[in-house]
Amino acid sequence: MSAPRNSAPPSRSAYKNAPTRSVAVDGVDFAYRQLGPEDGVPLILLIHLAGNLDNWDPRVVDGLAAERRVITFGNRGVGGSGGSTPDTIEAMAHDAVRFIRALGFDQVDLFGLSMGGFVAQVIAEEEPRLVRKLILAGTGPAGGDGIDKVPSLAIQATIKGALTRRDPKLSLFFTDTAGGRRAGRAFLQRLKERTDNRDKDISLPTVRAQLKAVKRWGRQAPSNLSAIRQPVLVTNGEKDRMVPSQNTLDLAARLPKSELVPLYRDSGHGGIFQYHEDFVARALSFLGS
Repeated sequence: MSAPRNSAPPSRSAYKNAPTRSVAVDGVDFAYRQLGPEDGVPLILLIHLAGNLDNWDPRVVDGLAAERRVITFGNRGVGGSGGSTPDTIEAMAHDAVRFIRALGFDQVDLFGLSMGGFVAQVIAEEEPRLVRKLILAGTGPAGGDGIDKVPSLAIQATIKGALTRRDPKLSLFFTDTAGGRRAGRAFLQRLKERTDNRDKDISLPTVRAQLKAVKRWGRQAPSNLSAIRQPVLVTNGEKDRMVPSQNTLDLAARLPKSELVPLYRDSGHGGIFQYHEDFVARALSFLGS
């Protein structure tokens, strides 16, 4: 593994202006962005299904980076990162570990959203010395209720979105209420704040591989969550239609050192984006304790 290309201190500017850099991992370039203070344990962000660097809410990233060194990245084959995307969560986790070590870190915190939360669980179990704390949002354990149906829901929402010219994230991430629709529109506007050097779109082969990986995760035998001994902050909206909210309660009940954020009202899969101010405050408090 090589040192990061064009290595530089983390940017203290807003996420919309953070430069995109790359690091070679076994001959493959992984794209990433970083910002926030230079000291302390880095916080590595693991994105959701079909998400790239520009799918992170800048209010969440900027809020976390006010106190923490935050790193977002594209795993193998995602966005501007090279290589082919694997079709298992376990292989994605192994690639993420290689990326973290290529940056020279021997301890990190992880923040996994949805599919990124699946990846984070595998890393925490397999690399206990690498991971200090975890934040799991809108996610669930292997074999969790309804997770194997995520691919079909995502495909249906994408087709409907194309026919109605509406971003599928509106229906997948937010509730169909006045508050949910308002929050969804605001979120989509925030995602457009970065205008220069945006990440590459997710390719069709990458989406197919991720869908297969998610379905496999949902059909696996239930996870032995007792093997994850790190402190974990667990959060979600109360009406998550992608990864049903019961999975959040299941994680909180079965993880030995969990802290459950009360499920956000009138919100779904994107609850942390809808309630970004509250989430950021809770996350920083958890990470700093």
